[in-house]
Amino acid sequence: MIRFATPAMLRRAGVAGMNMRNVRYIAQSNPRHLYPLVDNKLRTKEIAEAGNIAVPKLIGVVKFSGQIKDLPDFLASHDQFVIKPAQGSGGKGILVIVGRKGDQYIKPSGTAIDFTDVARHINSTLSGLFSLGGKPDVAMIETMVQFSDVFDGFSYEGVPDIRVIVFKGYPIMAMTRLSTRASDGKANLHQGAVGVGLDIGTGRALRAVQYDVPTEIHPDTGAELSKLKVPHWKDLIHLASSCYEVAGLGYLGVDVVLDRDRGPLILELNARPGLAIQIANGMGMAPRIEQVNYEIMRKMRPRSFQERADWSMKEFQAE
Repeated sequence: MIRFATPAMLRRAGVAGMNMRNVRYIAQSNPRHLYPLVDNKLRTKEIAEAGNIAVPKLIGVVKFSGQIKDLPDFLASHDQFVIKPAQGSGGKGILVIVGRKGDQYIKPSGTAIDFTDVARHINSTLSGLFSLGGKPDVAMIETMVQFSDVFDGFSYEGVPDIRVIVFKGYPIMAMTRLSTRASDGKANLHQGAVGVGLDIGTGRALRAVQYDVPTEIHPDTGAELSKLKVPHWKDLIHLASSCYEVAGLGYLGVDVVLDRDRGPLILELNARPGLAIQIANGMGMAPRIEQVNYEIMRKMRPRSFQERADWSMKEFQAE
């Protein structure tokens, strides 16, 4: 017999629902005039670089269809790159090229495409096919992240990332999203990716879910998810905390990737991060947010991002 939690049970467990997130966290902590800073990935990259925050390097930006004809020469020295819409969401419209074979471009799946396919993808991006609200967009071309081998065997084909929820500059909850065959190699929980809750103090796995159901083994690789531990954790949490000064948003989702050479890099920022991270962690975030509010109220001076991150790692570390 399947048992369902009642709203009262969820409240007692400290689980934040949509109304709480929208009214208490987003509306009260995120000034709307700051949304364009994170809704547009190009703007995000600009403010991150200005704030000395590590991000994947920008190779170029295509703003007009007339520029596409110059791309073969422009990209001649780049065997690997990523094309993404500046205003895309949910991973839509991202084209990853991992190599070349003559005049063809190789995708992660091994499929070879011609430049006409690349040009078609960019034209679709410019027309707003992948952007929020279908607005005309620009195509960003970035260097491809050389992903750390820590996730080898833990993810199916796609790119794993780490989502950190930062409240008023304090990291309060984290998870990694591992792609599966069901999610078509994308780190999207709604499409079947595995969400692994991470101890905010150490970066080790706490529990894992797929389709909101607990799981212990990756469905495609067979990896024991409890053995996952993210390296460079302190640097990663410090980096996530520092995004508060850059974006100015009180309720912020920070998406981080691990580059094997450069360490943690900010992939994007989100002004409306979802709530599934609570399911992955097996606990609600509301008590932690209340604890942060109390700590800010009692503290006599503002803390640096390092101090905020260190406080969170100590206070929210799993026992």
